[in-house]
Amino acid sequence: NVCVTGWDPILFTKETRNFAAMNGRLPTYIDKMLDNFEKTGNIYGATAMCDTLIGKIAAHSDKADTLFYLGADARYKCCKFAAKAIDVLGKSGVNFTVLANEPDSGFAYDFLIGKAAETTDIMKKCAAELNKFDTVVVYDPADAKVMMREYKEYGIELNCKVVTFTAMLASLVNDGKLVPKSTGKKLAFQDPALLARELGEVDEARAVISKAGELCDMLNCKKDTMLAGNLIMSEYMPDVMDEMARRRFIDVRNAGANAVVTASCSENAVMSRVCPEDIEVIAIEELF
Repeated sequence: NVCVTGWDPILFTKETRNFAAMNGRLPTYIDKMLDNFEKTGNIYGATAMCDTLIGKIAAHSDKADTLFYLGADARYKCCKFAAKAIDVLGKSGVNFTVLANEPDSGFAYDFLIGKAAETTDIMKKCAAELNKFDTVVVYDPADAKVMMREYKEYGIELNCKVVTFTAMLASLVNDGKLVPKSTGKKLAFQDPALLARELGEVDEARAVISKAGELCDMLNCKKDTMLAGNLIMSEYMPDVMDEMARRRFIDVRNAGANAVVTASCSENAVMSRVCPEDIEVIAIEELF
């Protein structure tokens, strides 16, 4: 977590993946996901969204100054939450656009093979679309992370303002434009590592959650958060992801909470698979 040598394991892991990609030594399960992307535009090989989400997107197809960017996980793996998030943002009075054909952010390629030409090409195409808007609200922390960090590191210019969905919710609650429902529960928050560790965002979601119930922070929280699941890794190591989620529920119970709020649909999807009967998993948009 804090190394006096300054050694960054994430950086070297990504460089090793990039070396494997450039030298034709990627595992077959990674090659399959990259092939899926070439064929369908997403690593899951999905070709259609659910009807509910298609309808929600169509209702916000008119051009506005603000874009609500959903991301591949939300569109193809977490349709219910993406639709709910659109409803919540609409309830606030914000005028926004959701794209029917949304460009990929480049997160998946960056995660799988690092800074390759293919990765930066994907990011550049996405940036060109984002720059048509003044503000971009990003639903998935994974997409927000690459837009706010890797784009800068890779020299990809964003002229728009990028705001995380959690930060937007906190602002709307603070302004009285959204009011969380009381759950009557003791709520732990599963900090997404990409928000807390990578972007340093730890307070915004808590400002929302604390108005919906009693906030009970886990031992490993904020910048010391632990991963509770990942849909990309679930494609090739589902058992490991399920075990990570089970261990996170131990932390939830030890904090005295009877529900855990997520701000990553990826983590919510994995945690929901193995959720014990006495604990509820709640997406942050479900608090409204």
